[in-house]
Amino acid sequence: MNAQLHHFGAPASAPAFAPRAVKAAAPFLRRLALLLTLTALLAAPARAAEKQVRINLGTLAPRGSTYLQSLQQMKAKWEPAGVRLVIYPDGAQGGEADMIRLMNIGTLQAGFLTGVGLSDIEPRVAGLQSVPMLFRDFAEYDYVSAKLQPTMEKHLEAKGFVVLFWADAGWVRYFAKQPFETPDDLRKRKVFVWAGNPHQVNILKKHGFNPVPLETAEILPMLKRDTINAVSCPPIFALAGQLDTDLKFMIELNWAPLLGACVVKKDAWEKIPAETRAKLLEAARVAGAEIRENGRKEADRSVEAMKKRGLTVKSVSPELEALWRAEAEKVYPDLRGSIVPEDVFDEAQQLIREYRAGRQP
Repeated sequence: MNAQLHHFGAPASAPAFAPRAVKAAAPFLRRLALLLTLTALLAAPARAAEKQVRINLGTLAPRGSTYLQSLQQMKAKWEPAGVRLVIYPDGAQGGEADMIRLMNIGTLQAGFLTGVGLSDIEPRVAGLQSVPMLFRDFAEYDYVSAKLQPTMEKHLEAKGFVVLFWADAGWVRYFAKQPFETPDDLRKRKVFVWAGNPHQVNILKKHGFNPVPLETAEILPMLKRDTINAVSCPPIFALAGQLDTDLKFMIELNWAPLLGACVVKKDAWEKIPAETRAKLLEAARVAGAEIRENGRKEADRSVEAMKKRGLTVKSVSPELEALWRAEAEKVYPDLRGSIVPEDVFDEAQQLIREYRAGRQP
């Protein structure tokens, strides 16, 4: 019986067997330990990548502009929080209508859009963008926008977009190939307007203008072909796009501020932990303030730079400004209700009156 127990590895034989087994298995165990260590090291970056959220952001902002520099600074602040912001400038993802479509299908998650694109999402934004010569200066614009933007943010969120910050690119000005001074002069031009807004086209035609709807990427080639010969845009965009090589004349008339906002899809935003979102939003608001401040300064610098390259600037007397303002106000009844919702149009007008009354001597 004892012999049988010894044969099947009973305790009496264990002390002699164990050291030999361990010694024989040692190379295998070392290889196994090394394999497990390598697996853990390789898995760590993968787990980190899984935790990092990627946000693709499209914008028309040109490379080298202060707008893009501020967005890049925002990106640098987002990275340590676990959010990778990938920026596509220069309209690389198409026009703003294209970018909104890409956000809706998830290819892009965010966009730094002008008021034109924002109005495609939520028409109320047009109250700050699409009423010509509504504001006499930035003080009026800042007052009215501060009152209207919180409500606009709620409506944009209801459409699935969260506003990270608001900004602007200075005043929109009119540029043309030939000298012009009055509204009647502009009626003789073929004027670029943003594609996708048939109401605007119809209103301009009704008032005797000749609008040509295009995407922004088409402006320069269509100028070369003389499909258009006048463009309304902020000076920084005219300079960055080298439009002044064809458009040699500008009238120094503050038509409207080019509103902008950086928005992110709500579903993508809410995948980020709430405490992290607060940090990201703080960095975004800093970027927005920089863009607004630099954009207004850059507009003046851009005009000076283009003047050195041959741009002729027509200054505006009080009488000429009054003529343009009277012409602009003729379209207000057509804008109200078709492009700008009636309640927003009326509230903006009321806020302007309120502000002007409050700053009277």
